[in-house]
Amino acid sequence: MNPTIQPVVLCGGAGTRLWPLSRRALPKQFAPLLAGKSLLQLTLERLRLLNPTVHCVAAEEHRFLVQETVIAAGVDGLQLLEPVPRNTAAAMAIAALISAPDQLLLFAPADHHIPDASRFAETVRTGIPAAMAGNIVTYGVVPSFPSTAYGYIRQGAALDLPGESPASHVDAFVEKPNAADAATLLLSGNHFWNAGIFLVEARTLIAMLEEHAPDILSACRRATEPTERDGNFVRVQRAAFENCRSQSIDYAVLEQCTRRAVVPFGGAWSDVGSWNAVAALHAEDASGNRINGQGFSIGARDTFIHAPTRPVVALGTQDLLIIDTQDALLVAHKDCAEQVKEVVSLLMTRGQREATEHRRVPRPWGAYDSVDDGERFSVKRLTVKPGAKLALRMHRHRAEHWVVVQGTARVTRDGVAETVRENESIYIPIGAIYQLENPGDSVLEVIEVQTGRHLGEDDVVRFDDAPTPHLDAAMQKQA
Repeated sequence: MNPTIQPVVLCGGAGTRLWPLSRRALPKQFAPLLAGKSLLQLTLERLRLLNPTVHCVAAEEHRFLVQETVIAAGVDGLQLLEPVPRNTAAAMAIAALISAPDQLLLFAPADHHIPDASRFAETVRTGIPAAMAGNIVTYGVVPSFPSTAYGYIRQGAALDLPGESPASHVDAFVEKPNAADAATLLLSGNHFWNAGIFLVEARTLIAMLEEHAPDILSACRRATEPTERDGNFVRVQRAAFENCRSQSIDYAVLEQCTRRAVVPFGGAWSDVGSWNAVAALHAEDASGNRINGQGFSIGARDTFIHAPTRPVVALGTQDLLIIDTQDALLVAHKDCAEQVKEVVSLLMTRGQREATEHRRVPRPWGAYDSVDDGERFSVKRLTVKPGAKLALRMHRHRAEHWVVVQGTARVTRDGVAETVRENESIYIPIGAIYQLENPGDSVLEVIEVQTGRHLGEDDVVRFDDAPTPHLDAAMQKQA
C-alpha cells in the first residue's frame, strides 16, 4: 500500500502577462479562465485524486479567495498564509516544518493546466519510491515542441531502486534556451520541461535546506514557532518571515543538491504563462481563430478573442490577441504576448487603478462592482452572500443611499436594526455607525450610491471584523 501523499498548492505569483484578466488583487490563479473555473480550482480538483485534503500556501490578502475556491473544489485542508511574498523555497519550508518528518509532500503550482488528471495522479505515484529513498523528485514534461519559454531538465542515469521505477538522476537544469538550442534539446530525447512540481519527504526537504540554504530554514523555523491557527487559516510570525531571504527552491536547493530525481510526464501540460498559452487551450476554427466567450470573427485569421461579458468582433484581423474585460481592453500582436507585463508597469506609473484592480472586487462577505464614478458620487453594486455581513463602520465625509434589488437586508444604523426588502431603500447619513447584513438564504443585491466631497476607501472607519458564518460552516462541514 502506497504511503499518503499530502498535496501542497503554491498560490503565489502575480500573473502580469495575463493582464487585463489577471491583476494584483485577482491574480491569474484565481480568475475564471476555463469554463468558468479558475486554474486554482482545477488544480485542487486534480489533486483531490491523490488526497481529499489539500493544503495551500498563499498571500494573506488572498485568503478568502483561496478559502472559497477550496470549498468550490470540494476539498479540505489548511491555508498557510504568508504576510509577504518570499518565493518557493520559503513557502515549501513552512509547509515541511509543520508536517510530520516522514510525510510525503507534493508541491504543485496553482496556475498550471493539466487536462488529464488521472494520468497525472498515476505519474505522481510512480515517484514515491525515489522520494522515500531520500531524493527530491521533480516531474519533467515530455516536450512537444522546441519551447523557449520553459527551463529544461537533463535526464541522467536511471536510479537504482527496487522494482520498476521511471525515476532517473537529474544531470542538470537548463535555463530557458534560444530557438536553436531549444530545437537541439527537443531532438536529444533526454530533456524535459521543468514543470516546478516536486515530491519529497518533509525531513528530506528540511535536511536539504539545512545544507544549502540554512538562513532560509532558520527564518522559517522562527516564523513557525509558533504558528497561529484560526480555523483553517495558519499564520506564521510576520517579523521572522519578513527577514527570510526570497529565493526559488530551484536556486536554493535543486541546483546544488545531489539527491535529485526526475520522473517523466507524457501528458498535456501548460503553465498558462501568456495569452498565447491561453489561446492554445481553445479549439481553433478553419482560419486559425480561437474564441472564448462572446467573440465573433469576420475575415479574421489566427486571432484569439477573450470576451466573457460582451460581444467583441474581429474584422479582417490577423495574428492578434484581443482581451476584453469590464474596464480594460488589450489588443496586441501575438509576437508581443511576453511584453504584456510592460503594459502593467506603464499603467502603474500613470496611477491607473485598472493596472492592479478589477471593477469587481471580491470581499469575504461577497463582492462590490464599481458601476460609475464622478466628482462627488460613486455607484456600486453590492452582492452579499447568505449569512454574511459587512464590518460595523462609519464615514466622515460621505453619505450613502441603498436600494435593495434582490433579497432582504438587515441594516443597523446607530444601534437601531431594521429590515429593508426588495424595492425598498434606506439612507445612511454622514457620521452614522452602520452595518449591512444578509439574514436570508439567497444572495442579497444592493445598489449603493455614495455622495460627498471625499469618496476614497480611506474614509472607512471599521469597528470590527465581521464574521462570515456561511464560510466557517462550509469548512466545518467538510472537516
